[in-house]
Amino acid sequence: MLRAVGASSLDALMDEAIPAGIRLPAPLDLPPAESESVYLARLATIADRNRVFRSYIGLGYHDTITPGVILRMVLENPGWYTPYTPYQAEIAQGRLESLLNFQTMVSDLTGMEVANASLLDEATAAAEAMTMLRRVTTKKLPATGQPLFLVSDRCFPQTIDLLRTRAEPLGIEIQVAPVADDQAFEERTFGVLLQYPDGLGELSDLTPFIARAHAAGVLVAVATDLLALTLFTPPGEMGADVVVGNSQRFGVPLGYGGPHAAFFATRQAYVRQVPGRIIGVSVDAHGKTAYRMALATREQHIRREKATSNICTAQALLANMAAMYAVYHGPDGLKQIATRVHLLTVMLQAALKVAGLTQSNERFFDTLRVVIPGGAGDVRKRALAKGINFRYIDDRTIGLSLNETTTVADVEEIAEVVTASTDTRIPSFSVGTAASADDTPFPAWLPRASPFLMHPVFNTHHSETQMMRYIRALERKDIGLDHSMIPLGSCTMKLNAATEMRPVTWEQFGRMHPFVPVEQAHGYRQLFDELEAALCTITGFAAVSLQPNSGAQGEFAGLLAIRAFQRSNGQEHRDVVLIPSSAHGTNPASAAMAGMRVVVVASAPNGNVDVADLKKKAAGHRDRLSCLMITYPSTHGVYEDEIREICAIVHEHGGQVYMDGANMNAQVGLTSPASIGADVCHLNLHKTFAIPHGGGGPGMGPIGVAPHLAPFLPGHAIVPTGGDAAIHAVSAAPWGSASILLISYGYIRMLGAEGMTEATKFAILNANYIKARLEPHYPVLYTRPNGRVAHELIFDLRGFKPAGVEEMDVAKRLIDYGFHAPTVSFPVAGTLMVEPTESEDKDELDRFCDAMIRIRQEIEEVVQGRADKTDNVLKNAPHTAAAVAASDWAHPYTREQAAFPLPFVGTHKFWPSVGRIDNPYGDRNLFCSCPPVETFDGS
Repeated sequence: MLRAVGASSLDALMDEAIPAGIRLPAPLDLPPAESESVYLARLATIADRNRVFRSYIGLGYHDTITPGVILRMVLENPGWYTPYTPYQAEIAQGRLESLLNFQTMVSDLTGMEVANASLLDEATAAAEAMTMLRRVTTKKLPATGQPLFLVSDRCFPQTIDLLRTRAEPLGIEIQVAPVADDQAFEERTFGVLLQYPDGLGELSDLTPFIARAHAAGVLVAVATDLLALTLFTPPGEMGADVVVGNSQRFGVPLGYGGPHAAFFATRQAYVRQVPGRIIGVSVDAHGKTAYRMALATREQHIRREKATSNICTAQALLANMAAMYAVYHGPDGLKQIATRVHLLTVMLQAALKVAGLTQSNERFFDTLRVVIPGGAGDVRKRALAKGINFRYIDDRTIGLSLNETTTVADVEEIAEVVTASTDTRIPSFSVGTAASADDTPFPAWLPRASPFLMHPVFNTHHSETQMMRYIRALERKDIGLDHSMIPLGSCTMKLNAATEMRPVTWEQFGRMHPFVPVEQAHGYRQLFDELEAALCTITGFAAVSLQPNSGAQGEFAGLLAIRAFQRSNGQEHRDVVLIPSSAHGTNPASAAMAGMRVVVVASAPNGNVDVADLKKKAAGHRDRLSCLMITYPSTHGVYEDEIREICAIVHEHGGQVYMDGANMNAQVGLTSPASIGADVCHLNLHKTFAIPHGGGGPGMGPIGVAPHLAPFLPGHAIVPTGGDAAIHAVSAAPWGSASILLISYGYIRMLGAEGMTEATKFAILNANYIKARLEPHYPVLYTRPNGRVAHELIFDLRGFKPAGVEEMDVAKRLIDYGFHAPTVSFPVAGTLMVEPTESEDKDELDRFCDAMIRIRQEIEEVVQGRADKTDNVLKNAPHTAAAVAASDWAHPYTREQAAFPLPFVGTHKFWPSVGRIDNPYGDRNLFCSCPPVETFDGS
């Protein structure tokens, strides 16, 4: 490979690719690398430091049972956790169908018309609801005073905390107060957030309040519990405009807070304002039903600072688990689970009533609110001694939230612990007799009357055999890293090592509620401390927050930390963000969310930041300059030589430097954000540090900061975290998606400093090797002056357009060769951006290069007129087995040319389940739930 790229050694190549002035002077000071067996043995001792109690805390998090078939075949299966976001829909039909199931499940249960394909967590979803309602309101608000968003004081505290985070930069005032049916609304009120069941467990009829709100021109969002909605009237039927929540209790482990798939459902009228991704139904070139991502906030690459949200990473893997849970149990099974949980709660209430304790929730699903006359202190001591956690609402009141894992024996033990000081004998109960203990009949409005999950997919696969085959059938429709390399530029689709993944499902990590007393989570605390220390060493920064649960949320958190620092110095007027024109679309979207004004910096002809334009704009906005957002190496795949000068210019004019960590895997061990002059960066753990993309999420986006920004790292409303002057929370859980931090921790500990540095070197070698092999066939758009690229590179296909061949034709044709396409038309339209990563070997790189070279020959046949301009292997790609095997074959090329263009393809053939999808059809006919069964043609 070195001979091919013309380098004398790997170190010589690094010297040619990376500017000397930013190289680290010494190796990273990290613990030595561990073997897999040694690492797992040591991690087991850390896991044992977590004390997994039975937690009845609630607050949106509940222990659950993950069906074994879903655990093994989805969560622990690389066929589901390694694929990328379904931007190439033809090789993502399995995931797309499952996500459509998720949308249908959410729409049905909430009583809304349309739902998205998941958000990060319930608090984020509530914040997105607030900002969407602000956008769509037709109410004319007063010219003076901030727009007002009313939040029920019965909402979860972590949700209220995050709402404050998101509202303040946008000039929205949050008012937290009790709400009532006869509520009066200020003229400046545009929206309301309610909780159902509320944060204390009470069920109330929301219909009168919502009707009064609508009469005043106020829109209403409701946070809810999907399992409760199998029994009780859904918010959509009460008039809600948006319904949000968390699908965690549908079979997704607690994981100390995540990852879990939040949901967002709304009216059809608002569908094009919905944050995140929406899966839609279209048809392929043969008229067959096909699925695609119909709408996505990631259109922010086009909208940029006008994007409706900065959401980039969803929670696709966890949404698929929740959808499979609904498929497996079906409507009857879900209702049985909910009924059992409710009856156990009724049983507990009856036991407490016998003991003379007051239970305050008149109507409830799974949560009781109990007053302890003598105070809750003794109850807490007894509970902890029994390995039980309750919610302590105040000194005299406890909350008890039951869940799917709760047994009759658990209920009897809870009753014993709570009533031990009453000297009252608690009778034994059984689930079968619990219903008779409930002397409070439901009012007419409460029981759910409408059917749900009527589609055949939710009424078919209820045995393990059926479920196994259904999951496998969907898996076979997709390309993941278990099949071939995914050469996506800017997304780093690298190995997610099995040993890194294994501990995620260990009970000591998976069954821990995020709000347990911190002394029960010493194992997690040790892991966080060691991971933060390693990330500080790698970045050169002083402190790290692990809270942001996506890269885009990391961007937002970093900007808020800068904003808080500047305000603390009396510089609240600084609101201008300089962003290069080549930046990821999340950068300007995050800046707009943070209340900042985006000023675009031009690119020079060589793709680098135009330093002269930067100087001009930094000087022009000197008095208001907040920061520069920059990606390094650049989004164009080059280490810019002027990077230190760029950072110095911004500092000279009073600004801070935010580094987007999307390309951090080209820095580790060789350079660092601190060494280039940055003040803060986010780290995409799902890129550089090996967390799998999961078919579109989860991700994690911790931020590292210089010492002056450390006091402003995010805090949390329930569990203390963050700096001394912490900003409000950016995620619902204090450490974001804590359980998948295990993966990055394992990556760092098993590679060590030397291994991670080697990984960076090999990523750069692989990219330059692909450049050497393919540059004779495709122009490379940007390089350093010496011709070197970083870890990714851009091939320019615009020269083929006069012949009718476009970059998307190459992307679809690669499917016939068994490869996922590179990144298409970003950051430059008409191009392909390729990132091979360090975990692909030379044989796989050569197969990819051979495919690209053969495709170039196919392009040349069109250019020279030897192939028909419209009926050729490129325009008709991808070719399905049904099309190739059809008796009618009218194309001017052979079936073999279509399906087996190179010898290696035949030994590992991937057959796409659909042909090229008709995107305009899907745009014109937006349909975002499971199609009625009669629409299927049987093909």
